[in-house]
Amino acid sequence: MGQILIIRESNPDTEELKAVFREAGLTSEVAKGISAGCRLAKSGKFQVVFCTPLLRDGSWKRLIEVAQQDGLSMEVILLARTFNLNQWGEALQAGAFDVLDVLCDLPTAADAAKRALRVKRPEALAAVPRASV
Repeated sequence: MGQILIIRESNPDTEELKAVFREAGLTSEVAKGISAGCRLAKSGKFQVVFCTPLLRDGSWKRLIEVAQQDGLSMEVILLARTFNLNQWGEALQAGAFDVLDVLCDLPTAADAAKRALRVKRPEALAAVPRASV
């Protein structure tokens, strides 16, 4: 099954996000900053990473650099509060898989994760019940 890494500083939305994944049969782990998230991502066990665009210790773009340097197969989905269409396009060009509006798209995060898993690691969905895919 696909492993999901959530990189966010302390935030009440993180618990909601974890619950959304749990209900969809997906497992997740949380890192509270980019540095910790990059260390965890280097383990290679995460296929999808949900991340706030900018944290105190760096930008989500560091994840893309780590993935490229270490040959990791993972998709990065940004969780943004304010992202205009230009920023969304720039994020996709820089390597993000998608950008979700954290204020209204959290309930659809599991669907976004499953789309990302199908793109990168179809076998990671084998353990997810078909009715929820």
